[in-house]
Amino acid sequence: MTEPTNENTASAASIDAAAERLLGAYASGVPCEPVRDLITAADDAYAVQNRMTERWLGEGRRLSGRKIGLTSRAVQEQMRVDSPDFGMLYADMAVPDGDEIPAGAILQPRVEAEVALVLEHDLTHERHTVADLIRATAFALPAIEIVGSRIRDWDITLADTVADNASSGMYALGNRPVRLEDVDLRLCGMVIERRGEQLSSGTGAACLGHPLNAALWLADTLARVGRPLRAGDTVLTGALGPVVPAAPGDVFEARIDGLGDVRVAFGKEVS
Repeated sequence: MTEPTNENTASAASIDAAAERLLGAYASGVPCEPVRDLITAADDAYAVQNRMTERWLGEGRRLSGRKIGLTSRAVQEQMRVDSPDFGMLYADMAVPDGDEIPAGAILQPRVEAEVALVLEHDLTHERHTVADLIRATAFALPAIEIVGSRIRDWDITLADTVADNASSGMYALGNRPVRLEDVDLRLCGMVIERRGEQLSSGTGAACLGHPLNAALWLADTLARVGRPLRAGDTVLTGALGPVVPAAPGDVFEARIDGLGDVRVAFGKEVS
């Protein structure tokens, strides 16, 4: 079960130590060892994530939304979980469409294409309906999420990825908003290309059967843990197809039927 509760099994010292290990990797740009020697339960991992969130908010970072992970049934089976996980999005993680990400800005980067929802109303009920979610959504956009891991060699368990802010990195959004009634998010096809070479494909159905299913899970979960989704938040609903490793000099374009396209580039390493 990946939904956080108020019950932790690890000590406060272990949770603090895990947070400091991950924050050290962020600061140094050097991947660290997994944190599962300090924490194992999902609740503890969310406690680590929350420690980091409070630290970053105290340093002036601004929340811009949330990301949902583990929306693929195959990945859930691999991680031995039965629900998604989530992480925080910050304003300084947003990359303009077509912009270049400096080499080394994200450790061990990978890209995936997703449907992004932008909200115009808060979602504060303990249990929401699909109608609540549709009414609260201003528009959808195509998105590329650039995931990264502070854990060396992506050697992660559920506890490691949740603690590491759900393996977040950066994200890029398309520039043409589309209202939900104008697109079929379940059947929309997706492709990711690198300089014209197709690397990944999928549909909205790959994301928990429908991207709105993932967003509904997130809205309910966040309301119950006291960090509800608010008007203006961006929600990255989860990958529509296989993730693609990124290397310096790569340029990726993601296209989602009915939503349009979005691009991101990776800067070359300076010798």
